[in-house]
Amino acid sequence: MPSSWPIADLPGLDVDIRNALLADGIKTTEQLLQHQAAAQQRSLAARLRIHPQQLSKWIALADLARIPAVGCHYCGLLLHSGVVSPQQLGDTPIERLHRQVVKLHVATMRVGQSSAQEGDRQDCPSLGDVKLWIQQAKQLSPS
Repeated sequence: MPSSWPIADLPGLDVDIRNALLADGIKTTEQLLQHQAAAQQRSLAARLRIHPQQLSKWIALADLARIPAVGCHYCGLLLHSGVVSPQQLGDTPIERLHRQVVKLHVATMRVGQSSAQEGDRQDCPSLGDVKLWIQQAKQLSPS
């Protein structure tokens, strides 16, 4: 699985911002990650006419998407679970993160917690998925 994704796959980007990023030459999550320095973020946010915190969120999502098993599919779930970087993910206890992910999934998908844990998960990550995320996060070099 790739560690760089088309910018359009990043969750939470509306069409106008996606088009502005594309017009600025940012077509992939890897290219977005090249704007991690504070000065670069301020400059890009000004060009996009958005608040720098909004850009920081997308950069965090792109950073989490570098983890192959997470990608753009689960990076938003991780961010909303309180994980903001692959390094933090690598340091997070598996069971605690899995409980948080299930809790968030239940709240957002409105499924019963018992069914989310027993197999009728509607794409809820398993404990094994979370373990793989953490293993892969530990293998990544800092971006």
